[in-house]
Amino acid sequence: MPATAPTAAAPAAARVLPYAATIFLSAFLLFLVQPIIAKQILPWFGGSAAVWTTCLVFFQSALLAGYAYADATHRLGLKRQTWLHIGLLVASLVTLPILASEAWKPAGSEDPIGRILLLLAATIGLPYFLLATTTPLLQSWYWRRFETAVPYRLFALSNFASLLALLGFPILFEPWLTLPQLGWTWSAVYALFVLACAATGWLSLRAAGAAQTLAPQAGAPATAAPPTAATQLLWLLLSAMGSAMLLATTNHVTQNIASVPFLWVVPLSLYLITFILCFDHPRWYVRPLFVALLLLAVPAMAWKIPSLGLKVAMPLYFAGLFVACMFCHGELARLKPDPAYLTRFYLMMSAGGAAGSVLVAIVAPQVLAGYFELNIALVALALLAAVRLRGIWLLAAAVSVVATGYFAWVGARDYGADVRTMERDFYGVVRTRDRTVDDVTYRAMLHGGIIHGGQLQGEQYKNVASDYFGPGSGYGRLFTVLNEIKPGPRKVGIVGLGAGVVAAYGRAGDEMVFYEISPKVVEIQARDFSFLNDTPAKTDVVLGDGRLSLEREAPRGYDVLGIDAFSGDSIPMHLVTREAMQLYLKHLAPDGVIVFQATNRYIDIMPVIQRHAQELGLHAMLVTDTPESRDGADYWLSSTDQILVTRDKALFEHPRLAEAVWPIADRPELPTFTDAHHNLARILK
Repeated sequence: MPATAPTAAAPAAARVLPYAATIFLSAFLLFLVQPIIAKQILPWFGGSAAVWTTCLVFFQSALLAGYAYADATHRLGLKRQTWLHIGLLVASLVTLPILASEAWKPAGSEDPIGRILLLLAATIGLPYFLLATTTPLLQSWYWRRFETAVPYRLFALSNFASLLALLGFPILFEPWLTLPQLGWTWSAVYALFVLACAATGWLSLRAAGAAQTLAPQAGAPATAAPPTAATQLLWLLLSAMGSAMLLATTNHVTQNIASVPFLWVVPLSLYLITFILCFDHPRWYVRPLFVALLLLAVPAMAWKIPSLGLKVAMPLYFAGLFVACMFCHGELARLKPDPAYLTRFYLMMSAGGAAGSVLVAIVAPQVLAGYFELNIALVALALLAAVRLRGIWLLAAAVSVVATGYFAWVGARDYGADVRTMERDFYGVVRTRDRTVDDVTYRAMLHGGIIHGGQLQGEQYKNVASDYFGPGSGYGRLFTVLNEIKPGPRKVGIVGLGAGVVAAYGRAGDEMVFYEISPKVVEIQARDFSFLNDTPAKTDVVLGDGRLSLEREAPRGYDVLGIDAFSGDSIPMHLVTREAMQLYLKHLAPDGVIVFQATNRYIDIMPVIQRHAQELGLHAMLVTDTPESRDGADYWLSSTDQILVTRDKALFEHPRLAEAVWPIADRPELPTFTDAHHNLARILK
């Protein structure tokens, strides 16, 4: 590794403080803005976990642009570089506050990835870019001024600040501040950063001028040889591998194990911690230990790819991600160059990070039919480890490569086993699968690892409600009661199409409107399921986020309005806020009923809906259906929880409902969920 011996005495702490404080503040703001802006726009794109991975592409790309700027302007000389940067800092204040304009809300037909990237560029582009330049730029100024080897520890400091911001968001900021308050607070602190960064630049210029006055004939300090092309390629590959593992693991966990949005914070925090450890001091990266752990963890993660078990799979993936990033970032730290070349080092690292995120978030959904990016990333990681190892470790790495490749192939095979259809879009992977028991075939639709309705095959079964919508479910009992007490034509709206099972309850003269955000769900429902064709009711499908579509429509007067949209196993939170409930009431007939699908492994929305009902003068009751048969004639029916909300309390006194409804306990300590303020951690099961 090139030498980094200091050429001047170490500066006093007071002289280092402006650089360290500015870098700390910039990194804190850089990572605090990520969950703030992602939470702002998440409801506009259906609450999909892909919103976060797309945001990460923007963040990594902006980081690359910032590091490229620092590297390019390094050649301008300190004076021109500093004044250019101060000018951009002042100009960025015009873009504040960082509150996304509602004009960016999609109408339903736009490409979500492109729209999110443009939205982020318009809303936080220049401030984020300038924050991204700070760590390499100020380290370069620091090196020019003091010529010491400390800059790489400043990189660890910046990652520590990033981690504090990321963890502080769900713990300190989100529970107490609304989204507008968060946006304005961040913007105010950013203005302080602009002042601090401009002052640090001015101090650097003044110090450089004084140095020239004292020693005008001094020559440039000698530096180590520049890094080779092979070394720079390794920087890029190691960084790309860490980034790809971050996004692939996040995708797998949020889409297939637990679709809980704030779990995004956990893998990103682990990713940052490894940067902190590896660039703080060499003692943290004990190479033999982490290489051994990596060669064990990678095949273990590949082995558990088919598992949906929260208690085993999630700790394994998070621990495996930590070990993988410790290896990638530890090897990067071992390869770091003389500080004279630190801007090029950071440029290649950021290029790798951007490449890894683009491959997982943009390329993979376009070229892979299913969630296979983790399988591929694990094999690539095992191969990269083999490239970096020698001797007995190389033999162990070869065994790990073979084991990882085998388990990754088995996981991909099982994922596609017995699948009729498997297609993917921005909102996830949709599969259909047939199962036959006692000569009765049931076709299910799966989103991620969760069934979202299905249909019995055969002429005699073509319009039979199944799965979460059977006769004993909230939907089944409600429609039975309405057929008796309100026999005339009715209007039904359902947010979330799935297999279209609710259409089985339609009658001649009824109007049924389904709101669906995923074009693939609409295509596959029409191709593999016949509910919308078989029902005697008139049906229509509106493409786009259900809430945004309802906001654009005149009052519909629905007799039944079902909220049944899910991303994997998680209901998007923007569909269960107080403002959402008020919107539903706008479209509801005076004696109409709202039905919330509350069936979920990890999230309990019941007290949230109960609170809204109380505040708006409504009545809410729970219907729990647990079919007795599982492997017999009724294996196509699933246990389900559904909440019925209505102004008409007498509805629950009908015998068909009275025997099945349960009151929902209020949680006085739980705050009302609003668009500006809701905390998913408070309603975990």
